[in-house]
Amino acid sequence: MTLCPIALVVGCTKCPAVTACPLKEIIGDYKKPDEMQSKQREPNGPGDVNRDR
Repeated sequence: MTLCPIALVVGCTKCPAVTACPLKEIIGDYKKPDEMQSKQREPNGPGDVNRDR
């Protein structure tokens, strides 16, 4: 749940204090870059077709 007023308006990535904020993952909407990439790499479900074969 996003509680930070800056994260509500523009998001944590556009906040000037994102590098120093200790609570960006708790009260903000910040996700670690490796979490975002792993979510993009997950298959979309049983209908996902592997086109590499």
